[in-house]
Amino acid sequence: MSKRFGQNFLIDRRSRERILEELEAENGERAWEIGPGIGAMTALALDSGLELTVFEIDHGFSRLLSRLFGDRPGFRLVEGDFLDTWRGELERFGPPRRIFGNLPYNAASAFVASLLEGGLIPPRMIFTVQKEGALRMTSKPGSKDYSAFTVLCASTCVTKLAFDLSSKSFWPAPRVTSSVVRMLPRKAPLEAEDRAPFSAFVRSLFASRRKTLRNNLRGISDAELLRVLSDLGIRADVRAEALKPEELAAVYEGIKKLKIGAPRP
Repeated sequence: MSKRFGQNFLIDRRSRERILEELEAENGERAWEIGPGIGAMTALALDSGLELTVFEIDHGFSRLLSRLFGDRPGFRLVEGDFLDTWRGELERFGPPRRIFGNLPYNAASAFVASLLEGGLIPPRMIFTVQKEGALRMTSKPGSKDYSAFTVLCASTCVTKLAFDLSSKSFWPAPRVTSSVVRMLPRKAPLEAEDRAPFSAFVRSLFASRRKTLRNNLRGISDAELLRVLSDLGIRADVRAEALKPEELAAVYEGIKKLKIGAPRP
């Protein structure tokens, strides 16, 4: 066990079965599992007939997974940090149809953001995250949990909280409630190549939540920004936290067309 990897193992079998049901995967489909740990979900996934690639950063668990599943048909292990390895796996073997995982609480948003900004959005993703993270992924404009990460999730996926898991479902038991989140692809308001710059644009606007868009942008005059906002029917004194993801995307597109610089870092 390593505290720095945020390891909490899902020991409740019924919870694992519910997650597998949420995947709605068919026999023979290609899937990725992030952070398999000791392989509890891995075993269920392989038993259901999935062609499964697992990404594990812990060398000890990687050795264990190799011993447990190395001779199973359809099993593939990728060692190392998921953030550093998934693109190489994608280039070599193509995209999976399903991605799932019990994500470490300290890295869950980074993992999801990396996939969404990188353009990998399969037909279905099912993630177990801290409830606080799930609320950020699914919140609405104007709420305290609404953030740049919310905008990224909502602008690329239909993101829903499927069900909660009590701390008793895990070992060691965390001091927080966990949630299973379902992510399905949606038609994005921006082209794929704009996802990463749009995400950076939105993060800058949320860096100072109480500031208006006018105070968070540079390289653009008030007159030019007001024209963009007026064309979109958006108030001049609006804050990013009040705008829907599609409205923020429209502002980004309007500014991009004017070629008038970038948001403040």
